[in-house]
Amino acid sequence: MRCLILIPTYNEAATLPALLSTLSGLRPLVESSALDVLIVDDNSPDGTADLVRAHDGFGDWLSVLVRTAKDGLGSAYRAGFSAALAQGYDAVVQLDADGSHPAAEIPAMLALLRTHDVVIGSRYVRGGATVNWPLRRRVLSWCANAYARRLLGLSTRDTTAGFRAWRAQALIDAGVVRTTSNGYAFQVENTWRCERLGLRVAEHPITFTERTAGVSKMSPAVAAEAAALVLRWRVSERTMPRPARSKALLGQRS
Repeated sequence: MRCLILIPTYNEAATLPALLSTLSGLRPLVESSALDVLIVDDNSPDGTADLVRAHDGFGDWLSVLVRTAKDGLGSAYRAGFSAALAQGYDAVVQLDADGSHPAAEIPAMLALLRTHDVVIGSRYVRGGATVNWPLRRRVLSWCANAYARRLLGLSTRDTTAGFRAWRAQALIDAGVVRTTSNGYAFQVENTWRCERLGLRVAEHPITFTERTAGVSKMSPAVAAEAAALVLRWRVSERTMPRPARSKALLGQRS
């Protein structure tokens, strides 16, 4: 299995070196897999892309895709997913650059991918947890998940999780590269699409740890976008019969 780890970045020079060191040590542990890393950088003014180019693994298992401007998390992932599919990877892993996602869980998530289409690193199943999160962030995350799950009727516990492993075919089936949402909404939309299309989704418990360096990209505007889009998707479903909904989702990837 050829796997590509996608890491979107904007001003992550303070956090990325430690993560790349972890991933370098992880590569030999992933049995029967080629584990490569693609940094999708939104032209960070702090030199994030230059840091990647200077790394020992650059040109071997590490590469960078530099975009012209900061254009949102969802847009960065769509660019990375498109590159992964074009290069024929069998699996793709979404991973934050700030160290909040435990990269050591990647082998376990790839193992689950043998029997599932998508594996979500989940904070909200038994064994999952968050560490060093302020109360405001805990409440916001819990409310966002409850809101999305209730309105869209989702069974996934961590609908906003950004740590995910995908089979390449699942990316195609869910039409991920044709979505338009960003931020939390991007994660929720992909969860919604996967469940509606009957893809096999597993949640693997992880411990999410708040970043210790750099600046969070979470903002009220990102949360507002997610809330508005979830409501829009719910309204569209109420006015469209289920068979037509599935055809509409499938049609967006044709």
